[in-house]
Amino acid sequence: MKRKLTVGAVLSASALLAGAVQVAAAPAQAVPVQQRDALVALAGQQAAPLAKALSLGGQEQLVVKDVIADANGTRHLRYDRTYAGLPVLGGDLIVHQTAGGRISSVDRAYEGRLSVPTLTPALSAGTASTQAVESVRATVGIAPSDADASPVTRVDGASAPSLVVWAGGGTPRLAYQTVVHGERADGTPSSQRLITDAATGEVLSTHEEVQTAAGTGKGVHVGTVPLTTTQSGSTYQLKDPSRGNQWTGNAKSSNALYTDADNNWGNGLASDTQSAAVDAQYGTGATWDYYKATFNRSGIKNNGVGASNRVHYGNAYVNAFWQDSCFCMTYGDGTNNANPLTAIDVAGHEMTHGVTSATANLTYSGESGGLNEATSDIFGTLVEWYANLPADVPDYLIGEKINIFGNGKPLRYLDKPSKDGSSKDTWYSGIGSIDVHYSSGVANHFFYLLSEGSGAKTINGVAYNSPTSNGSTVAGIGRNKAGAIWYKALTTYFTSSTNYKGARTGTLNAAKDLYGAGSVEYNTVAAAWSAVGVN
Repeated sequence: MKRKLTVGAVLSASALLAGAVQVAAAPAQAVPVQQRDALVALAGQQAAPLAKALSLGGQEQLVVKDVIADANGTRHLRYDRTYAGLPVLGGDLIVHQTAGGRISSVDRAYEGRLSVPTLTPALSAGTASTQAVESVRATVGIAPSDADASPVTRVDGASAPSLVVWAGGGTPRLAYQTVVHGERADGTPSSQRLITDAATGEVLSTHEEVQTAAGTGKGVHVGTVPLTTTQSGSTYQLKDPSRGNQWTGNAKSSNALYTDADNNWGNGLASDTQSAAVDAQYGTGATWDYYKATFNRSGIKNNGVGASNRVHYGNAYVNAFWQDSCFCMTYGDGTNNANPLTAIDVAGHEMTHGVTSATANLTYSGESGGLNEATSDIFGTLVEWYANLPADVPDYLIGEKINIFGNGKPLRYLDKPSKDGSSKDTWYSGIGSIDVHYSSGVANHFFYLLSEGSGAKTINGVAYNSPTSNGSTVAGIGRNKAGAIWYKALTTYFTSSTNYKGARTGTLNAAKDLYGAGSVEYNTVAAAWSAVGVN
């Protein structure tokens, strides 16, 4: 029989009936940040009986990653999976529970039965490490498929390989996970995570972990802005105690924390060392504030911890990147060290990679990789709109302030992505084989249509003209509702393997949760996806 348990009690196997798990209902209100740890702990207690309820194998275990609780008490429990104690890459799943604790649905990255023929690798860890290093070394000097990355020019070595189960494509198999370190031609550090077959050495997946984008204080791009700093004795530190102690350092001085005597930072010139730091610190704060004010998300990982920045990286380095390993953003100074890549949409874009990593963890290749990049473009844009700076009037362009091409053109356009010459406006069956910065165009186009609708219009002085692939006319629902739908889909429905068809399903589910099935918002989500060829 089923029985309800109080919060904190261990969920026993006797609480299972017909695949349902019953727990005490959460309060029908937004869950305060301080209750998140309790919800995660409870989800951890539910892991074993949930695994049984979901008919997982005896060697499989669920490991809680995150919990999202809706205002009506509905909970979304995100789990990673292990098999015989080994991490299962591509085995993540989300259990959706009603306020009463019953399972309403489950989204799985891998739908099949999980098993591997052997847990004994044919290749030694040393051999796997050597093969991984040689695999990366073979690419030295060769332009990568990632349009925003330059070729690897140096391979330094690899971390110790670890055994995993690979379920990211095809039949699950025993594999090694190895991170190979080096540097790219433009000075960007390289940390390539390779998954190799433990029996044959075949490279199953490779992912560059250093993700880039091509792209009171006075910043180069943000203008004059308020800053929250920390006083230490007679000096001030560019560290914000109100936002998880996020801080900014100077890469030219071993990432030393910026300090100042009078708490007035920068003069707005690229030649001034503090001005880019003002941009970075303000952009980090604006991203924190956007997620907090809009979704009650406390920091990138929703744990109240702030990220750090380092500016003036390299010499004339034309890029910016986020790294999970240091929980930090890094910014170059651009061509001739004259135009730092510290614009607010770049900051929002890169830090959103951290949010994606902490939630759906969309695999950075194929269609899921395009969705990963689009997620960063979408929320980078929304951070810019949220900040609403006179010095950087919000728009639906990416990187328009950093002038990376030297001709004043932005990196990407959300209304018609193909205007950049490479991105795609519409889904087609082979889109997963192109660079993720270009396949992201489909989701970027969807988001613009959902926000503003199709056709010609001028917004904040910028002319847009968004087409539809099926000749339809789409009326937008506004960027705030569109952002809410995408965030809910990202955090409660998308898994690591979500593709464009899955994104359509996930955003429709999110729209149904937020606004109701058959609502204008729900129907517009469907229409916007159809308008970009995702049916």
